[in-house]
Formats: sequence, structure tokens, C-alpha cells
Amino acid sequence: MQQDRRPWLILAHAHLRVTDLQALLDLFGTAEAIVDQPRRRLAEAGLSDEKCTAIASPDERAVAEGLSWLDDAGHHLTGWGEDSYPEMLAQIPGPPLLLYVNGDIDALHLPALAIVGSRNPTQGGSRNAHNFAKHLAGRGFAIVSGLAQGIDAAAHEGAIEAGGKTVAFLGTGIDRIYPAINRNLAHAIAANGALVSEYPLGSAPERWHFPERNRLICGLSLGTLVVEAARRSGSLITARLAAEQGREVFALPGSIHNPLARGCHELIRQGAKLVETAGDILAELSPLTGHLLETAEESTINEASPDLPDDDYAELRSVLSHDPVSIDDLEKQSGLTIDQLSSMLLILELHGEVESLSGGRYALAG
Repeated sequence: MQQDRRPWLILAHAHLRVTDLQALLDLFGTAEAIVDQPRRRLAEAGLSDEKCTAIASPDERAVAEGLSWLDDAGHHLTGWGEDSYPEMLAQIPGPPLLLYVNGDIDALHLPALAIVGSRNPTQGGSRNAHNFAKHLAGRGFAIVSGLAQGIDAAAHEGAIEAGGKTVAFLGTGIDRIYPAINRNLAHAIAANGALVSEYPLGSAPERWHFPERNRLICGLSLGTLVVEAARRSGSLITARLAAEQGREVFALPGSIHNPLARGCHELIRQGAKLVETAGDILAELSPLTGHLLETAEESTINEASPDLPDDDYAELRSVLSHDPVSIDDLEKQSGLTIDQLSSMLLILELHGEVESLSGGRYALAG
């Protein structure tokens, strides 16, 4: 099995683009036949001198390292055009020639939703990402993100908690985890979905890798949900790429006083779909899926929490004031749980009664 991956490793280390590969396949038929060609034939096919040299005289150490990596259970390589290569990625401009996958490669073929946002979200933003991911993963969607701190991590964790699948695209080689603080989360993702990279083993977290990997996060997904993003945010780049790829773009609104809501509001002004519940996303995406439930139920963001009676809202209103207060203090003063407060505060915020402030604090609006 490993040896049939050798041609793909040679072609990837030669930095071939998919357009190069298509032209060579038209001439020579298979990846194996391409790497068997003499340098002269490759040059006649239109490849640059550097690429011809890299194929005719491959970096055997790098190839051997890639083959050795494949010895571990759950490690896979899939090349463009192969059955195991995800169809959604094959459709995007500039698809990767080769993907390194650690985990369940079949997770790349599930209907998927990307969830992205701030690396420094409010507590409410993290809870929203977690709960949206938990609900949608429970309905059969793979949750896709980028393993960053903040919204990305919360989305991955929500999917795992639901017992669903989650996929993380890396801006490093598959054998390097960045940021290191998410190492344990990365292991959990590999056990409950897949880690994926287009970069060779050992690749460092170069700055330009992250915008590149963003095209894959949205490219694998039917839609992208942005949860808390400043106006200058990489998440907005991901949303723009999703729109350019013909994917759906969703944005979660927030308080006008929360700087991290401004990017989402900008997306909504530009045509992104405003989302209040997970059911809003299901309603849009279920017609595009085959095996998921066709009917989107109206629900609160945290489906596990029962509807709360008006008395509880009255109790919450009684402990809120125009002075900012943390959700932990509200828990102590109201007797409500964090999960209940999170759902109730969002509903009050959407009705204009409550403002979400920086630092995970809340105050009465007006």
C-alpha cells in the first residue's frame, strides 16, 4: 500500500499543481507512469526545469519519511482524482494535489459545515460555537474548522461532545500541531474525525499557510458559519472564499457594542444569512444533503436545555442592571445554570433587552 503512495509523494514534493497533473495524466495516464518518465519527456510536456529535476531526481529522504509516516494506523494520503479524495475539494479553484490525513478519511465525504471566528472570543461566543457544532454534528454534519484557539476549538469540542465527526485543516505539516496548547484536542479530533494538511511533513506554521488552508476549510463545507469576528479578521477571508466557491455563508449577530460582532454584521450587510438557531442552518442546507433529516426544527441554540418559564426570565431581569456583570456572577445571583443563562441572555440580546460586552459581561440595553 505504501509503495503506491510513492509517486504521489514525489509529485507533491516537486510542487506540482493540479493543472500540471491533469496535463501529465493526459499524456502518461497515471501518477506511476509520470514519475517513470525521463527528464526530457517531462520537459517536453511543459514542466519547468525545477519540477522536472524534482521528479527525475526526487528527494528520497523526504519520500521515505512520508512512507514511514503511513505505517501508523489511521494515517492516509489521498491524491487529486482518486476515489478517496473529497469531491467538495476537487471542485474548488486550486485544489491540493495531495492531502495528508490522520484519522477517519471517510469523514471528508460527509456533508460538512465550517465554523470559524475569533481566536479571542467572548464566553458567549465560545458557547455559541460549541452549541451550534454540538447540535449540527448530532444531525450528521461533519464540523470543519482550523484548530485555532477560540471559536475553532469550541466548534471542534462541541462536535466531539455530540459524538459526531469533526475535521481540522492544519497550517502546518500533519505531524506538527499548532498551537501546541491544542495538542490534546488534536488527538481527540483524530479519534473522532480527521486532521488534514496539504503541507509536507515537518512544515512549520508559516504565516501564509493559514490563509491558504482557509480555502480548504470552506471548500470542504456546504456552508460556513462565522461566530464573532472583528472587521479585520481571517474569518472574513474564509467567508469571502466560501462565497466565491459558491458555498453558503452564515453569520451570527451580536450586540452593536461588541467589537467582535462587527465582522458578522458586515457579512450580513453583504448578503450572508443571519442565523439565530441551528435550525436556520438546517433549513438552508438540508435540501443539499442526501441522508440528513429534511425538516429543520425550530430550537434554541442549546437544544439540550428545556424551554424556560417566564418566571426565570423575570428572575434574570431582576439581577441585571446597566452595570456590566459577568455570567459567573449572574449564576450566583440568579440560581440559574450557565447553560440556561447562555441561552436566555442570547434571546434577551436578540430582543434588544441585553447587551453583550467585552470580557463576557452583560448589561441591560439602553
